Amino acid sequence: MSAIYLYDDARARTFEPFALTRPIGETRAGALLIRERWAHALGLPVTGHITSTFLTGFEEPGAAPVVETEEVPAGAWVVNTRFAPMLVPASTGDVLTADGRVAALRLDKPLKTSLLRDGTVALDGLAPAARERTNVRGRWLQDVWEYIVHLPAMLTEDIPVLGAALSQETPAGTVRIGDHGLFIEEGAVVEPQVCFDLSAGPVLLRAGSHVMAFTRLCGPVYVGSGSTVTTDRIAIAAIGDVCKVHGEVSNVIFIGHANKGHEGFVGHSMLGRWVNLGAGTITSNLKNTYGTVQLWTPEGIRETGMQFLGTMFGDHAKTGIGLKLTTGTVIGAGANVYGTVMPPKAVAPWGWGEAGSLAAYRVEKFLQVAERMMARRHVTLSDSSKKQLLASYERRWRFES
Repeated sequence: MSAIYLYDDARARTFEPFALTRPIGETRAGALLIRERWAHALGLPVTGHITSTFLTGFEEPGAAPVVETEEVPAGAWVVNTRFAPMLVPASTGDVLTADGRVAALRLDKPLKTSLLRDGTVALDGLAPAARERTNVRGRWLQDVWEYIVHLPAMLTEDIPVLGAALSQETPAGTVRIGDHGLFIEEGAVVEPQVCFDLSAGPVLLRAGSHVMAFTRLCGPVYVGSGSTVTTDRIAIAAIGDVCKVHGEVSNVIFIGHANKGHEGFVGHSMLGRWVNLGAGTITSNLKNTYGTVQLWTPEGIRETGMQFLGTMFGDHAKTGIGLKLTTGTVIGAGANVYGTVMPPKAVAPWGWGEAGSLAAYRVEKFLQVAERMMARRHVTLSDSSKKQLLASYERRWRFES
């Protein structure tokens, strides 16, 4: 059987704060992870990720491993993880293009993985000119903030496809407004007095999700298995598996296994796995000048062109009670930030402390905390994951305000 290999090119490897600790194929774009999107589009399993070598040993439930073999076999697909295909069967053919660029290529002969290790090779250069090219529908992600740019449209497209075979009945005791679809898998729990506002988009609840009373879901909203949302307005959100979401949320992506269990607005933001936001953590997503927002990237501070942009929280990031974050903030992986003074717009990975006194988080202490937190969700921090996180820790970037 043919299979899929997910390739992080050099551009994808700048998608901080996420690329330091996870392959980009394991980020959420729209309702699904990019890995899941490609498996859906091509109808094939994903074998692994070709990405930064320091991610070797990456493990998560359901995730594909980082490839360590010397060759990708003939007949396999190599796909660019910066392209998020629509959830429809991809066009037939061996070279799939979008906007004039190669998004996916079926190999006609084995390919040395060493050619792709540093990410500098474009798939365009690997596709023989003589091979027929067909178009694939979807979106390129040029920069990390484009996950947020495309979220409303992608959710609106994804949810009816994913929910096509599900009941659209309104649960007893709830309120339904608007004409978009409501899709609820068997095993989802919806308490009375929930409001489904479908005026701007559809809602999909996966089996095992739980929506508590007095919650208003303003579509498009996707809620993954094992996640709980409660007692506030949740609007335009992709909530992955096993998350807790309380307080107002708007235009937010939860990759999965993240906690926002208390009050505090989070808008136009993205949360990696194992993020925990302290009670009253608030993100600003709009400047009081109403101008566009700049964001730190490995290439320096960049203009995003977005009027609304909140915070990018890397994997395992933590915030203290009452922390306030300005527009266009980056909280690096493993950082633990607290205090009453707003921290800088970029907190380096494994930064510890408050504004003006941030120091490096001791890695052995970090691993102890991560292990405890994951055990509360019945997930084991394996020796392989520890080794991989240590490798990411050694590659962490610095930022000087």
